[in-house]
This record gives sequence, C-alpha cells and structure tokens, in this order.
Amino acid sequence: MTKRKKALMITSIILGVLILLMAGIFINHKIRLNSEKELLAPLGKLVEVDGHNMSVYTEGDGEATLVFMSGSGTCSPILDFKSLYSLMSDDYTIAVVEKFGYGFSDVVDRSRDIDTMLEDTRAALTAAGMTAPYILCPHSMSGLEALYWAQKYPEEVTAIIGLDMAVPKYYESMEINSFMLSLSSWAADFGITRLLPGISESEAILHGTLTEQEKDIYRAVFYTRTATSTMLKETEAVKDNAKLVESKGAPQLPMLLFISDGSGGTAFDKETWRSIPKEYIAQVEGGEYIELDCPHYVHDHEYQLISEKIRDFLAEDNT
Repeated sequence: MTKRKKALMITSIILGVLILLMAGIFINHKIRLNSEKELLAPLGKLVEVDGHNMSVYTEGDGEATLVFMSGSGTCSPILDFKSLYSLMSDDYTIAVVEKFGYGFSDVVDRSRDIDTMLEDTRAALTAAGMTAPYILCPHSMSGLEALYWAQKYPEEVTAIIGLDMAVPKYYESMEINSFMLSLSSWAADFGITRLLPGISESEAILHGTLTEQEKDIYRAVFYTRTATSTMLKETEAVKDNAKLVESKGAPQLPMLLFISDGSGGTAFDKETWRSIPKEYIAQVEGGEYIELDCPHYVHDHEYQLISEKIRDFLAEDNT
C-alpha cells in the first residue's frame, strides 16, 4: 500500500469515527429533549404578540407592578428572578416578561431593534392583563430597553430598579464576534452543550431558592433556549440600540442601581464595571446606587438584601 493510500485510509477512518460520534451526540440530544418535554409546561401565560407566543408570568396583587426584564442569554427569566420576586409578591404585583427566544416564548426571526423589543414587551403585558404605570426591574442588557421605555413613554414608568443593569457606555468598546455566536448556537442545537459538565447549572440553581423541581425545569429550558437565533439577533443589534438610548439622554425619574463586582460574565474589571453606572446615575436627579460584593446575577446572590432595599427606596419615593 502506498503512503498516499494509507493516508487516505487513515483520514477516512478518522472522518468516519467523527461522523459516528457527532451522530451519537445529536441522537442523544434528541432523545433527552423528548424525555424532558414533561418539564416544559409553560410557567406563566402564553399571549399572542404579532402572531407568535410570548410568555408572561404574574404573581401577587399589589397596587404597584414590578416588571422584571432579563439580561442577554438568560434562558429562563421566570425562574432566574424567582428568588427575588417571591420575596416581593406579598406587597406588589409581579410580572416577568420572557422576550422572544427566551424561556417559554417562541424563537422567531424578528428584528431586535430596541423599538421592536419594547413594543413586544408592552403588547405582551397588555395581553396578560397588566396596565401601566410600571416599576421596571431590568437585569444586564435589558437596562437599555428599560431606559428607552422611560424615554419614549415616561407616563408608563414610575421608577427603574437596575439589577446590575447595562447602560449605553458599556457597549461603546464591545466587539461582537458573529462567528463565535453562531458557533455557540450550533453547539446548543446539536447537543454538544450536554457534554460540558455543569454548563446548565445557572446562578439561580446554584445560589437561589429554587426547589428541586424548579431546578430540573430550568435545566430542561436551558437545552431548548441557549444561544437561540433570536438571542443572537439581539446581541448583534445591541450597539445600535445603545447608541439610540445614549442619544436621548438619561431619563429623569426615581432610579436605584444595584451594582455588582463585575464578575460572572461581564468581561469588565471591577473598577471599570462599577465606574460606568456611577457616571450614568450621576446624571439622574435623586438617583441612587448600592454596590454589592457579588457577581453579575445579583438577584440570585443578594435577593434578601435587594428586596429590603427596593422596599425602602420605593417607600421613600412614594412610587
């Protein structure tokens, strides 16, 4: 056998093994998805927005409504915020909106410019029986949507409680790696993520107050709502969205920012992460901030303290 034929044979064997391995990974993923279906009954209401289903969870019947808005890539917003809002629902109405591509909402091929996302959120709340005004509680990237909401419809927003929320300046130097985003989406769809130990163990699972059943639901949602195509569109649009929000200035309304130490996936060092929102809140008359010595998902770590500080802040402002 010639060297060339031997090389071709070895290459063919390697390719065959890889194909069988990938086929096994994909088949295992599909089998596991089928077995997890019973865990995927929607936790909230499914309401129709522009011909697609959006998930909205509500709890409590207080006079003021707190609307929790998730950060980029948070696969299960309803469960992610539960440790915090469960401490608030005795005195407030709670609403958690799962954007398209997240949680139990549909994955859609729909623009993720900030106007479209905001109108989707408003329409979903209305369809779920909620009425403005609202106290917005955004985490991370959804801070842009909350600020834009207060800019565009000031009569609908009485306060913003930022849960380590993003402000426009964070995105000035951000590089969007479309190739890596697409690769992560493919890996999730193919089932490769199931090979990575602990990847489905969210901050809510590790540090929050979820029951064992809720943890299992979170893991099941993770394997259907990780790096969805809708999430990718949102990330690709974020720099333009941030520029638009920045151009309109800081809205003037009661605003409290909880600021983490920047760990847990922000890609910023502690000093930079904390300095940017401090500069922003300085533009808001009467704005306040609280620094927390915990990672980015503050509501999964300091939920007790945050719930107390929110109550104090809203009582002071009579919101």
